[in-house]
Amino acid sequence: MLRLTCWLVLFIRGGGDGLEPTDRLIPPGWQGNPWGPEATRAREAGEIPPLEISPTMKQWDRWGRQVLKEGDIVFRLGDARVLFGRFPFSRFIARVNNSPFSHTGVVAIEGGEPVVYDTTKAGVRRQPFCVWVLDNVGPIGVKRLRPELRSRIGDVLEFCRAVYVRQVPFDYNLAPDDRALYCVEMTEKAFRSAGIELSEPIRLGDMEQAPRFPIRMGLFWLLAAATLDKPLSLEQPVFFPGNERNGIWSSDFLEPVYPRTPLGGTAGPAGSA
Repeated sequence: MLRLTCWLVLFIRGGGDGLEPTDRLIPPGWQGNPWGPEATRAREAGEIPPLEISPTMKQWDRWGRQVLKEGDIVFRLGDARVLFGRFPFSRFIARVNNSPFSHTGVVAIEGGEPVVYDTTKAGVRRQPFCVWVLDNVGPIGVKRLRPELRSRIGDVLEFCRAVYVRQVPFDYNLAPDDRALYCVEMTEKAFRSAGIELSEPIRLGDMEQAPRFPIRMGLFWLLAAATLDKPLSLEQPVFFPGNERNGIWSSDFLEPVYPRTPLGGTAGPAGSA
């Protein structure tokens, strides 16, 4: 029983995760959020090594500078893994919601460079776009507010910067309040702070492909009940990246920047909007 409990905690809390590419950019021995305010200040002060920019990152940086604008929402499929790197958690969540994406972030242009505000289990982050995109393993997407709404982008970014400075914790319980935030919730609430409701949350029991994964869904509920402060239920509403029918991607307030055609395959930095 003790062994099972330990595995459950590792599953939900992320212990033993397989490293993602950006995890390998963390300075050795760094404690805390490697992309939070303290780490950003330390990089700027030369207290930790500057980022080493690879040729791929340079391509993505050029692409981002050409394509991205403030307030854009960027979508990606992550490869976060649990159970000692054996279970592709991000891909599972995307499949169950019938979405090409598992993660979102909000773009700001700072110092002439596109950066992305998002949140993960480490806390709210600010990453150069050329770093953020390294954790993508599938299609990438970009959507932008319609022209008549773009005057509100300042309020959207003010929300992102405020939760970044406060280092609002990650919301493992997927709760509807603002005491903690998961990635898509942070994106949605940034826009809601500007009076724009991009999408409505979806009940966990209503995820489009949930009936196709009964065993994994059952395991998910078991793990959640054993490890979270408040057990999840099929009735719980959750924000998702979504697809053409639901979630943020489907919002009528947004227009496509990239791709402009139906999603499929793996996007690279060669194309442009």
